[in-house]
Amino acid sequence: MRDARTILVAVRSRFGSVRSRLGSLETSRGLALLCVGIALAFVLPLSWLVIEAVTVDPERTRELLFRWRTAEILLNSLLLMGGVTALSILIGVPLAYLTTRTDLPFRRFFTVAVALPLVVPSYVGAFSFVSAFGPQGEFHDLLAPLGVERLPEIYGLHGAIVVITLYTYPYVYLTARASLLSLDTTLIEAARTLDHTRWEAFRRVTLPHIRPATAAGALLAALYAISDFGTPAIMRVSVFTQQIYVEYNAFGQEYAAMLSLQLLAVVLVVLALEQRIRSTRSVEGGTGGRSGTPVSLGRWRWPATLLPVGVVTLALVVPVWILGLWLVRADAGRPSLAFEWSFALNSATVALAAAAVAVLAALPIAYFAARDSSPLAAVTERVTYVGFAVPGIVLALALVYFGAGYEALEIPYAPRIYQTIPLLVFAYVIRFTPQAVGTLRSGVLQVDPTIVEAARTLGETPGGAFRRVTLRLIAPSVTAGAALVFLTTMKELPVTLILRPTGFETIVTQIWRAQEAAYFQYAAVPALLLLVISGLSMVVLLSQGGQEGL
Repeated sequence: MRDARTILVAVRSRFGSVRSRLGSLETSRGLALLCVGIALAFVLPLSWLVIEAVTVDPERTRELLFRWRTAEILLNSLLLMGGVTALSILIGVPLAYLTTRTDLPFRRFFTVAVALPLVVPSYVGAFSFVSAFGPQGEFHDLLAPLGVERLPEIYGLHGAIVVITLYTYPYVYLTARASLLSLDTTLIEAARTLDHTRWEAFRRVTLPHIRPATAAGALLAALYAISDFGTPAIMRVSVFTQQIYVEYNAFGQEYAAMLSLQLLAVVLVVLALEQRIRSTRSVEGGTGGRSGTPVSLGRWRWPATLLPVGVVTLALVVPVWILGLWLVRADAGRPSLAFEWSFALNSATVALAAAAVAVLAALPIAYFAARDSSPLAAVTERVTYVGFAVPGIVLALALVYFGAGYEALEIPYAPRIYQTIPLLVFAYVIRFTPQAVGTLRSGVLQVDPTIVEAARTLGETPGGAFRRVTLRLIAPSVTAGAALVFLTTMKELPVTLILRPTGFETIVTQIWRAQEAAYFQYAAVPALLLLVISGLSMVVLLSQGGQEGL
């Protein structure tokens, strides 16, 4: 009798195991189909840009592509990207080295301070610099009594390079610093015992170790520079993003589409070059993470602080000072530009909606990529990154064509989507979901699969096990991903300007209206509010350990 019971228990256990495997297989297929659907929803709207460009007459296409104006725009864009990338490396790597490997005074303070410009939108920095260093700027008024009649010209390509660099070098700084923290300093000590000078040890040991991380940060800086819209427009530089916006507003849709495809081609070339470099380089040095004794700067210890002090002053102190002056001097010259709290409510509403939808879209993608090693899982994850790689103004223009084409089909009972809140939120989701995917995937990888299996053996369905076990364990990653999407959505300028419904004003549109009208004082309140929101979002992000998405 006892043997019969034992056999019955074994059969039930075996049956339950088979049923569990069948359920998992069915769930995997459903999850794969869901992820493919999400990936297609992210990519298909971009095809409307290609359709718009292909329908242009070939003769007209040649005329648009090979005009001198197009060559000038291409050259300016490449110079801007190259200048920002080089300066970001020249600033970010020394700052990373000073704050990790030396006895720099106030090292802990500077470690945080030099990373803070990352939360400041570059266009806020741009019009702050114009107000500070322009022909009639604050520094001109301060220096005029001293006999200084004219400051160096801030407008132009050089001004745009300087401003964008001040808000992109943290990408290089953060990645290089993380790599330096993982460097085993015994390798440097070994090089010194072999009669290498400090510079030779840095060149032969430290530099090869941090080169991959530096290249990754430089790629982010390059992509930011080539896709930035606000700063080149304020600095009066003819680049792809600025000219696309001009042509769009002037109803030059054909030329805007051609320029968008050219800009997209440049971005793809940059990504391909970075991938090629990554596949051919090797990382030298250990990863033991032994910190060792800080390098003594000697008599250069205090002069070395001039670099972080100068960078923090230009990137943070100058904008905050200018915004404070505008706030104090605010007048009622243009009541139509006055800030209303409904603008902040609009910004928060669409940002929260985008964060919620992005997390919902990222959850299946991240889970599938983390738990399945198939090529399909890798492809669906990579496809979601297309929206993040595509410049915001190109994505916005593609969705304009998508919305107009959708309505031209005249589908019965189909809702109008062009210039609506759902289309605006959809654009944010396409653009920023990869940030949530990165944080969520890292969180899923940290969940022990045996815990989920234990829940399944206790009778939980795959969905129940995910909800009661996995989702609870990755809650910090969910919060971090949502905070990151919320932060970047609040700052997004070109997508908001092009796709927002008529009369729908947000913090960034209010800043842009004030800048275009040259009434900078009306940008003070929304700009300061945006900085506060960005800072608070970053605090939430860091408190949840969500730096992976940066």
